[in-house]
Amino acid sequence: MKSVLVVDAPQLLRDFLTEKLSSENVAIEPADGQRDALPKFLSLLPDLVIIYIENSVSDMMDFLSKKQADPNGKKTPIIIAGPLIDQDEVSDLVQYGVIKYFTRPIKFDLFFESIGRVLHSDFSIDTTPCVMDIHLNRDIIFIELAVGLNREKITLLKYKLTEIIENNNLSLPKIILMMSSLSLSYVDGLNLELLLSNITEDRRILRRNIKILTLDSFVSDFISGHPTFDGIQVVSKLSEVLNSLVGARSGGTVEELISDNLLSASDSGDSGLMATRFFSDTGTVNENEELTTGQVKIAIVDNDLSVARYLKQVSEAIGDVTVFTSCRQFVSTVQQNQFNLAIMGMYMAELTGLDILKALVEKKIDLPVIIYSNVVQKEVIMQALKLGASSYLIKPQPLEVITQKALEIINAKRQF
Repeated sequence: MKSVLVVDAPQLLRDFLTEKLSSENVAIEPADGQRDALPKFLSLLPDLVIIYIENSVSDMMDFLSKKQADPNGKKTPIIIAGPLIDQDEVSDLVQYGVIKYFTRPIKFDLFFESIGRVLHSDFSIDTTPCVMDIHLNRDIIFIELAVGLNREKITLLKYKLTEIIENNNLSLPKIILMMSSLSLSYVDGLNLELLLSNITEDRRILRRNIKILTLDSFVSDFISGHPTFDGIQVVSKLSEVLNSLVGARSGGTVEELISDNLLSASDSGDSGLMATRFFSDTGTVNENEELTTGQVKIAIVDNDLSVARYLKQVSEAIGDVTVFTSCRQFVSTVQQNQFNLAIMGMYMAELTGLDILKALVEKKIDLPVIIYSNVVQKEVIMQALKLGASSYLIKPQPLEVITQKALEIINAKRQF
């Protein structure tokens, strides 16, 4: 049996690795700290070492040096998951046997692919296309599943939920599972059962606090006929979910509930240890691969100079940037510039974001657009999406969120 030494991994990550690797007949040996790691490494001489670094690579340098000095262990490869560091620092780690450095949150399809190469094992990875997004607002965890059901992501969801609950001290978390775009059949029964079992595994999640938004009769029939999931409510309208879990304020409208509780997420699903977006979802570059400047062309359209400067920081990390403070100039020159992406506001001088989207439709210009705005009216958002906007981000958003969304859209476009 092959063995892996896992150093300083948080309990959630350790449990997830143990569940996945044990199913592939790989033994896991945990170690806490450098003092524990070195004797276990020397006695076990594992096939692979996985190190989780919380703060700084320097915290593990003593172990790395002593491991590399041992004639029996110097050839053992190391995979590290840690904070974002410079490419030069990543390169310096090669001399210690580090073959891969993953920046948190970890994209596990790439992670297990690297482990499989080291152990000369083809891990059974479910490649079913699936988009899973998770975010927290107040005490409500929103889970959105689209395209399909992927067993890897369903397994990951169990640990991700526990991470969110513990990090935010939620005593009675509420779950809204949005599956409105999925159409399932009896062949999906096992995956649906796994999904619901993983959501309900944490005892803090009560079945009466789980609401499923779906138009699919199979989901409703499956739950109503399954005593294990008694108490879970299936609804077909978002207003029913929000009113039952959030509680409508006097005079409050469903649109206000949506704006307050759905659009303004307080926690991103891809923060923390584990990423719910995999590399295979979008083809987005991983931690040790970067898009070269000039590879893509991005237009920033906003007459608010402070917003334009902020968005320019995002775009310059991806490619060449052109800033338009005049909406009319952008519309008149967009066709000849052949941009890969545009990021724009909604209410600007001269034209609105909706006006620009209509102009792109009229000119038959297939240009991905991200709307970045503080406008949260449901009808405006829906109209922008109907006119072809690829994404609608509510201000403010961290730079990394906008960058990730831009990369996802650009790379998804390239696949077609």
